[in-house]
Amino acid sequence: MSALSQFLTQSLGPLGPMIALLVLAGGLILATLPFLLKRRSDPLDKIAQQRRNSQPVTATRSPAKLREGSGNDALERFAGFLEPQNEKEMSAAKKWLQSAGYRSPNAVRSFHAAQASAAIGGLALGALITVYLTLTNTDPLEPAAMIGLIMGPGVVGYFGPKQWVNSRVAARTAELQNGFPDALDMLLVCVEAGQSLNQGIIRVARELATSCPAISEEFGLIAYEIKAGKDKATVMRNFGERSGVSDIQSFATVMIQSQTFGTSIAEALRIYAADMRDKRIMRAEEAANKIPTKMTLGTMAFTVPPLLIILVGPSVYDMINSFSNF
Repeated sequence: MSALSQFLTQSLGPLGPMIALLVLAGGLILATLPFLLKRRSDPLDKIAQQRRNSQPVTATRSPAKLREGSGNDALERFAGFLEPQNEKEMSAAKKWLQSAGYRSPNAVRSFHAAQASAAIGGLALGALITVYLTLTNTDPLEPAAMIGLIMGPGVVGYFGPKQWVNSRVAARTAELQNGFPDALDMLLVCVEAGQSLNQGIIRVARELATSCPAISEEFGLIAYEIKAGKDKATVMRNFGERSGVSDIQSFATVMIQSQTFGTSIAEALRIYAADMRDKRIMRAEEAANKIPTKMTLGTMAFTVPPLLIILVGPSVYDMINSFSNF
């Protein structure tokens, strides 16, 4: 490796190893890009194209025709590269992004596009940093250091969007888990006041728009789906799957069973709301009981060393002076 680096430095100058790395990376990208961007033809697209070709051409376009090829999806040409290639991975990616609050039809493609852009931008930034350090330093950089400087920002850019979405999922899950008992209490009040379940959900969504936006958004989506004519059992089941919170999934099951067996929704809400409040108190007590254990390490790290210095320091100093006299 050192001989190769010395040969490149003598042939191409101080930037020889980095120029070789950039040329190699560019060649690999150009060689693999056509295969990555090649999109397999969808049989459904072929059928739709045949139907469009078989239809007579008219002067006016139908509303469906106006929506075709409108250019709303700018990432359509890169779909084979920016989204999973099987239904299972696509469903898991959509569910993961929905748990973070991203419900756009192009959320999966946008995420992969952001991931690829961040990785390429990181590689470019690493290359610029390497060029700057090579020009400013008199000693040439080692090949391993160059590779680390170039690849490091690229790796950070590739995994950065994933960590961001994971943090969003954790924050949204905590918000749903903490605010759901209050939402159930308000929903119980609305139902007992004579409103229907759909009207109560709309009112709770309006009231919690400021204090708990995540629950307000979820309840608003439930109300829209019910207004659109979806079955309530399907709507509740989708709500539980979107949230990713076990308590909300249990609530969806309770609502489905209440509707199936014809029991009182108010009674089911009252019992489940009380259970949710108890669970929230238990979570708070669990977090409080963990505090002494978490403080032990900090107490030992910031208390024991100063005590040792104060108590043992003078004796150690006297011993050093005594041994230095011999």
